[in-house]
Amino acid sequence: MLVSFGDEITIETHHRVVKLLRSLEDPAPEGISNLHPAYCSLLIRFDPRKLDHDAVARLVHDRLDRLDPLASPEPRTIEIPVCYGGEFGPDLSDVADLHGLTPQGVIELQTSVTYTVFFLGFVPGFAYLGGLPAALATPRLQSPRKQVPRGSLGIAGNQTGIYPFVTPGGWRLLGRTPLEIFRPDRADMSLLSIGDQVRFTPIPAERFAALQRV
Repeated sequence: MLVSFGDEITIETHHRVVKLLRSLEDPAPEGISNLHPAYCSLLIRFDPRKLDHDAVARLVHDRLDRLDPLASPEPRTIEIPVCYGGEFGPDLSDVADLHGLTPQGVIELQTSVTYTVFFLGFVPGFAYLGGLPAALATPRLQSPRKQVPRGSLGIAGNQTGIYPFVTPGGWRLLGRTPLEIFRPDRADMSLLSIGDQVRFTPIPAERFAALQRV
């Protein structure tokens, strides 16, 4: 079952998605097998041997009726160091040219705001971050790269994201973080979770190398 909150990506819609997600997670009703949040919706997978469609609809309507008084979960704030430009951010200069900025101007704009993790998808640990300054909204590359290095910070449209693995990708790469965004041997495998607040901090290449060795 897909529960939609419209088609406008806003922080208010995000909060409603998170509230419904949390209300269905704790405790998870018997028969609900998985929950998949997105920008404006929540996909609910259920076991038809335990619940039918009407029962899930009643459950969702009941939770929605009690949604507004619920307090939004207190978000974590996570700071992510990024080495910008050069081999770490091969598209930084092109993005600057597209917007009539200098590369340093792009870095200052991109690091001036706090981002919100709207949801995770694409690959495990890939967080879709909202909050990119409108002056940096940039279309995807016309031809995706076959390999994007792990930890690459990219933008596409008004979105920001960090590639947790080496994968193909068409987002514009501004820099790279030495942090491991996803590790299957951690209790919390993904460094970022839905609702987190994220700040980016520029670091030099020497600091990148030092943090990568930790």
